[in-house]
Amino acid sequence: MKIDLIISADDIKREKVEGKSVVVIDMLRATSVIVTAINNGCQGIIPVLTVEEAFTIANRDRKVYVLGGEREALKIDGFNFSNSPLEYKRNSVEGKNLVITTSNGTRAIRGSVGAKNILIGALINARAVADRLIELNNDIVIVNAGTYGQFSMDDFICSGYIIHCIADKKSDIELTDISKTASYIYGENKDVLRFIKGATHYKRMKELKLDHDLNYCCQKDIIEVVPEYRDGLIS
Repeated sequence: MKIDLIISADDIKREKVEGKSVVVIDMLRATSVIVTAINNGCQGIIPVLTVEEAFTIANRDRKVYVLGGEREALKIDGFNFSNSPLEYKRNSVEGKNLVITTSNGTRAIRGSVGAKNILIGALINARAVADRLIELNNDIVIVNAGTYGQFSMDDFICSGYIIHCIADKKSDIELTDISKTASYIYGENKDVLRFIKGATHYKRMKELKLDHDLNYCCQKDIIEVVPEYRDGLIS
């Protein structure tokens, strides 16, 4: 089992993901939202690239579809929810279909089409993701959504934790240089919240006073659900 890593949505190449088991990570905050919403009974999630596409789908039936996401970390006008996982409570999303668009995460999910599997990962479900990857027993590519096409410390250290979780149970893994580096970084910085304080995205969230989101997204293994993207739908 080989484990590779892509550092941002802009760096995804079809030949790198084709036939592989992919994990998309945007822990601050899109994939944390998706994992939380599915865990709280959301029926399915449709990731789209544009605000216009999101409205087109949701306007088919506003009793069935709800809208969530962000631009520049802020709630989109006319949407039901922002990109805060804390908003996706069971009484708001259970039985609903969520249409979501974000600056980085939804691009990374849609960009990974062609992979054998596309799993949705975050720190909050990392060990469950690792267990699912071991079960699939396929070569792995961890896709970091990044921040506006750039490397993101938060996604990278989350990737390192997932690699650690796989290595705890499976010894015959082959790491590329970048995935080995992610694993090393996590091993030296197991307090994720403290490590990411130097990250650009962390600073943006602090500016917006999103401390509760930061604390929530930096928890390890509080959810066992592993959503998967298939044919345009995450469930």
